[in-house]
Order: sequence, then structure tokens, then C-alpha cells
Amino acid sequence: MDALAIDPLDALRAIDRVSAEFADLPPEVVVKEDLLRRGVWFTPAALQQGQAFARKAYFIFSFDHVPLAQMDELVRTHAPEEIALAGGARGFRRVVVSVRLNPASPWVVDAEADGSVVLRCGSEPVTGVSFAPLPPYYGDELPDGTPITEVAPSIEWGYLLYLTVFRMCQYFGRDEECQFCDINRNFKQQREAGRPYFAIKPIERLLAALDRVAASGAVAGAYTLTGGSVTTQLEGMDEASFYIRYAEAIEDRFPGRWLGKMVVQALPRADIARIRASGIRIYHPNYEVWDPALFAELCPGKERYVGRSTWMARILDAAEVFTPAGVIPNFVAGIEMARPHGFRTEEEAWRSTAEGLEYFMSRGIAPRFTTWCPEPLSVLGKNNGPASLRYHAGLVRTWRDIHAAHGLPAPPGYGTPGIGNAVFSVSSFMDAIDPKTPVATLA
Repeated sequence: MDALAIDPLDALRAIDRVSAEFADLPPEVVVKEDLLRRGVWFTPAALQQGQAFARKAYFIFSFDHVPLAQMDELVRTHAPEEIALAGGARGFRRVVVSVRLNPASPWVVDAEADGSVVLRCGSEPVTGVSFAPLPPYYGDELPDGTPITEVAPSIEWGYLLYLTVFRMCQYFGRDEECQFCDINRNFKQQREAGRPYFAIKPIERLLAALDRVAASGAVAGAYTLTGGSVTTQLEGMDEASFYIRYAEAIEDRFPGRWLGKMVVQALPRADIARIRASGIRIYHPNYEVWDPALFAELCPGKERYVGRSTWMARILDAAEVFTPAGVIPNFVAGIEMARPHGFRTEEEAWRSTAEGLEYFMSRGIAPRFTTWCPEPLSVLGKNNGPASLRYHAGLVRTWRDIHAAHGLPAPPGYGTPGIGNAVFSVSSFMDAIDPKTPVATLA
């Protein structure tokens, strides 16, 4: 593991060393992965340029290395949702990066005398920076005073509406919650910070927000419907029923307007069929980590209520309902290296994750991943820094090579693949795909 606060010169040396070892990856990917795993900070000058941009909405997790209470107020309230790196001293092609705040990071976004914004590692300028564009509906409020950004924020440079309709999770406490997840504690800190954060979003409020989004001309092409797991009932419904009613309402009001995606647990086949019938086109039953022992340690609630073998079998069942291209389970890249249970070497962890990728990709299912941010409000993030930069670069290459070996199309619902094109911001797998790769079509 790398320490979070390190000498910027050491960070740049690591960038060059890893870029040389993985020379077949775009060098922009190496910097992007380092920003995702270490976080970034902003100077007041960078945030006070007068430009309009989408600010960080905290749409589900914190994705920060420190709690809100420990941040400078300007950064806490004005940091952008995403940044794009392009140009600069290294001639970068554009890559879009999710902002994970960390005042101890060697990476700092600053403003030049001419007003341009740059990414520095220490005092060394690396690349130019632009902030996530401001969707046309941002700043609007619903009649009850709720900001639309609380209900329907957008990410991926405006491509994706992220609809977290249940902001908490019924896997609660160390013995049940996923050890890397801070959803419940993030809800608490957002409320304490005075943000208009609600546990359950009423359907009519969501539809009213989407009315504004649709009328605004926003560029969004997809939505993700998600929230915490339901282990018993929520508002008198099981998990599938709770989330399906939102999908049905959206598709009834806006038939075919956006590509619908849903992130919920790996559910029984009958529930999966109901999800597909509701109009959802892509199903994300996230398995988080492949290794059986780590799954039990890091996802104790999922192991207890569903079980790993059942979870993986249900992913395959889902491929028969949605077709393989319509099933895209996520794993959290880096937790497999976290102490005390994780692998000791990058090579061991690559082999394990590659086994899972081979298992699914050989069946036409292309998992995606999110680069782990060790959030201090999570169990695992309290005592761990991020996995090494070398590990993350090697994982991107592993994903790319197995994906290419099976001749799979680019996953649908993520925009255009390839360096300079991709907008998926929480990992680099879309940046690493050959830009000539066609995007999968959905049944």
C-alpha cells in the first residue's frame, strides 16, 4: 500500500515508472488511476474563476478521503463533480476523472496567471483541466423547494442521470455492511452538513425533477436507478418491488427517453424478469470482489443473505433474461489488496480478479469496475490507504486484454469507448478500450 501523503516528486517518479512498465496503456490512464486512488485537492484560485460547472452532488457515496467536517469550506461546497484532463506539458488526450477530495494528495488543481486551470503534482504542471459542464437544469428547484440536483444529478460529463432513490442500506453494522462502503455514514454526514438529503425519494418528486431535465435539453442519454439493499421490506415492499415501481413510473412518463439501468442485488430469476419487464435495459448485480474468502470477509451481508455461489449463479441467470450484453456487474478495484484480508502481492490479486473476468467474459458478460477510494467513514477505509498505482494499471490492462481476447463489444450505456472519447469517470476501463471497438447493442 502507498501512503496517501507523499512527496510529489515521488508521485511523479511512480507515474513515470508505472507508465514505462505498462507502456501499452495510454499514459493518461496511469495519471487518472492515481487521481482516483489518491484523490485531488483544489486551490481557491482554481475554484473562483467565475466559470459555471457542476459541483459535487454526493449522489450515493462520499468518494472522499476525509469527512466533510475536516474539509475547507470552499472546497467542500464548490469542488466539481468531475474534471477532464487534456493538453498541458504532457500533451494529454482527454480523460474524465471523478473528483475524490483529499487535502493530503500530491495532486492539486490550480489556476495560472492567465486564468487557465492546470493539474499540478506539487509544483510541476502536468496537464490542463476543465470542470464538469453545468447541465441546464442545475440551480432549479421543485415547487417544494428541493434542489433538482438532490433528486436527479448527472455524472459522466452529463451523460448519466444518477437516481439514488434509497440513500441508506439495510445491511447495517460491521457484521453486515460491505466493508468498503460508506453509504449510511455518508447519509448521516450530509444531513449534519445541512444538505437536503432524503432517505427515500418520493416517486412524484422524482418524476417532477425528470420533467425539468427532459424540458431543459440536457444531454443525458441514460439513467441509473439505485440505492441501498433491502433485506426485509421498505415501505411494505421487497427490494425488487420497491425499485421496480420507480422504473415503471419513469418508463410510463418518458417511454424510451433514456436508457434505463438498475443497480440492485443479485435477485432471483423471477424478480430479474420483472425488472426487465419494467423497461430497464441494463442490470448491474455488483459482486464487488471475486475471491470467495474475500467476498465473505468484505461483503458479509451479501454472503449471509444471498451467498457468493448464489450471487454468481444469479448473474448468469440474468444474462438469459437481459442477454449477456445487458448484464454488467461491478467490482471495486483495489479492495482485494486491503489489509488484513487482502492479497500480499499485485500478481496474486491480478490472477484472482482475472479468474473472475475470464469466468464472466467467456460467457459474454463484461464486468466493469470502480477504482476504490478508501473512504474513512467505511470500515475498510479507516485503516487502509489505496492499492498501489502499479496494481491499478495492471488491472486495467488485465481487463482490456481479457475483454479483447473474447472479442467482446464495448459495454453499452457508457458512451463512446477509447482514449479521448470515454466519459466514464470512476475507472479507466472505457479509456483503455480500442476506440474502434463497436458498442454492444441491446435486445
